[in-house]
Amino acid sequence: MTEMLKVENLTKTFGENKVLRGIDGTVNSGQVIVVIGPSGGGKSTFLRCLNLLEKPTSGKVSFEGTDLTGLSEKALDDIREKMGMVFQSFNLFSNMNVLDNLTLAPKRVKNEAEAKAQTHAIELLEKVGLADKKAAYPDSLSGGQQQRVAIARALAMDPDVMLFDEPTSALDPEMVGEVLKVMQDLASDGMTMVVVTHEMGFARQVADEVWFMDGGNIAEKGTPEQIFDHPQNERTKDFLSKVLAQ
Repeated sequence: MTEMLKVENLTKTFGENKVLRGIDGTVNSGQVIVVIGPSGGGKSTFLRCLNLLEKPTSGKVSFEGTDLTGLSEKALDDIREKMGMVFQSFNLFSNMNVLDNLTLAPKRVKNEAEAKAQTHAIELLEKVGLADKKAAYPDSLSGGQQQRVAIARALAMDPDVMLFDEPTSALDPEMVGEVLKVMQDLASDGMTMVVVTHEMGFARQVADEVWFMDGGNIAEKGTPEQIFDHPQNERTKDFLSKVLAQ
């Protein structure tokens, strides 16, 4: 397995608040890592440190063998092109239709020709089940549709890894499934993914490894079976007993 992402003794503090307390972890090519845990445990901060949207206080973040923590902003931007990110809020450009949302970055950042960018964008919209919405504007779409467009937009840059920060938490319950289905398909296609989520069914079905975070630490790691059926850490047991009982 090729090592794609590696964090070593990663810490992040905001003033007196220690949000991440010396995290170690490796994500290999093709792996799906799902990060679960209580709110306030540091999950989103950890994810944002992987592409240095949050600058770590100390420690190392390596992507495809390059330590990101010492790079210039320009060099970082070049690497971020290979790291797709999908947020809770969809962050689509409301003044552009769906197709233009997808083609903007490939044209502007990678200097792709219009025809090539459009062809790729339409293929991606077909992949997420929204080819018929290419001329629509974001405000006319449901939340689930907007999030699927956001995923397609991230994929338009042909990233090596996809980072998902609670991608379904802003959605109505009936729209969650359509977004998770797209993510499942991506995992089946071999996309390397790190997913912060509260969707335990998705974690159980799709993850290669589940990381349980609490209090700024990764308290436990394992396969879905190990974490959900045989958790070892008392904090993991307590958390799962509450969320799985809902």
